[in-house]
Amino acid sequence: MSTNQDSFKKIISHAKEYGFIFQSSEIYDGLSAVYDYAHNGVELKNNIKKYWWASMVQMNDNIVGLDSSILMHPTTWKASGHVDAFNDPLIDNKDSKLRYRADVLIEDYITKIETKINKEITRAKKRFGDSFDENQFRDTNPRVLENQKKIDNAISVMKKCFDDDDLVSLKQLIEDLEIVDPVSGSKNWTDIKQFNLMFSTSIGASSESASEIYLRPETAQGIFVNFLNVQKSSRKKIPFGIAQIGKAFRNEIIARQFIFRMREFEQMEMQFFVKPGTQSDWYEQWKQNRIKWHKALKLGDDNYRFHDHDKLAHYADAACDIEFNFPFGFKELEGIHSRTDFDLSQHEQYSGKKLRYFDPEINESYIPYVVETSIGLDRMFLAVLSSSFCEEKLEDNNSRTVLKIPDFLAPYKLAVLPLVKKDGLSELATKIFDNLKVHYNVAYDEKDAVGRRYRRQDAIGTPICLTVDHDSAKNDTVTLRFRDSMEQIRVPISEIKNEIDKRTSLHNWLS
Repeated sequence: MSTNQDSFKKIISHAKEYGFIFQSSEIYDGLSAVYDYAHNGVELKNNIKKYWWASMVQMNDNIVGLDSSILMHPTTWKASGHVDAFNDPLIDNKDSKLRYRADVLIEDYITKIETKINKEITRAKKRFGDSFDENQFRDTNPRVLENQKKIDNAISVMKKCFDDDDLVSLKQLIEDLEIVDPVSGSKNWTDIKQFNLMFSTSIGASSESASEIYLRPETAQGIFVNFLNVQKSSRKKIPFGIAQIGKAFRNEIIARQFIFRMREFEQMEMQFFVKPGTQSDWYEQWKQNRIKWHKALKLGDDNYRFHDHDKLAHYADAACDIEFNFPFGFKELEGIHSRTDFDLSQHEQYSGKKLRYFDPEINESYIPYVVETSIGLDRMFLAVLSSSFCEEKLEDNNSRTVLKIPDFLAPYKLAVLPLVKKDGLSELATKIFDNLKVHYNVAYDEKDAVGRRYRRQDAIGTPICLTVDHDSAKNDTVTLRFRDSMEQIRVPISEIKNEIDKRTSLHNWLS
């Protein structure tokens, strides 16, 4: 088993032990691919939402918010194409009895070939040192050229299969590439079948009069059908955006990798409406805007990369993903798509209502084009959690497990710890705690030795611990101990809030 897999198992275990993520309905043996956010998890999740919302809405005067309903008129999903085309190409392995997405199997094959190329490049860099020219090496090395040819061929054939809706040739590609089941090592595959991912339910007073409706598989359509309502009531001129955070539901047959792919999940989306012909410029602008947002978290610039889509959705003229290096490899974290005017045109056609913007600058009405940024909140949570998880050896030969969560995202900004329960220290600590809790989410802990309490706070990512000791009562000072460096400083009680603000406020990060 790889080190990354071991690390991922530790992260999952840590998430349960320290109150971040629980399996849904665990007392009934759980519900597959559905999870509950526990007391620390919900705080971290809410802080990620605040960061996204503040960055997207509060900091942009041409973007407003929306909270559309989960249930929508069923024709919405006919117009959007989800009823007819929201399918995954699934293939079963007859020996392991496991089911996979055909395109993911091929993408994993491509990733393995890319890894071989990168190993060749790494070896060559060590061999040639400063004189190494990577571009020339890629263009001339026989093994790299051979592997790149395999990648290009797989991408080309896969794209044609999807363009032609040719599942027989897609299965043939899997066989030609000699792709094996990652569990059993077998090549004994079934035919590929399409599977619709929408959950359906019914609405109505009785079973006889009930109508079939769907739980929304994405939040974007709630924005599109409200486009004119929002534009007119907010009096926004194009270009402008509508942002939304909300739940979506997909009947994922292959739901693995913890909270990375779930059946009930949350999206943070913004649809940016632009004048036709300007979408390419806005698409590039939003690509740079979003990668800057991610890198500001300081989770490691090398953990991010852009991946342009080899197969564009029918509604898009450009699309890419921001991928993050999760413990199981680089996977999609956020999608940026130039969706053209497809969505608004479809809803105009199916509803019979005009969804056009009158542009006073050119004295014309038109259907705007849309550039979308869509990030999975649960995936963002996992990115923060997995990249922050650290096991450290200390100088005294002890070790600690610490979550080095960006300070302003941490569930608790501060923990107040009286050194002992007696001598009036608990009373003074409680007074400080009561004064601070109106400003921040603050923990209070007086059980066990102070060293063990530090370790508990490290494990949930609390950036600052405040210790009240015997000197505190004499000179109105306390000790602040910082999570990442374990450095300790002495500050006056009157300066505590300034010190916390300086290190943990969202305001400082946005600035």
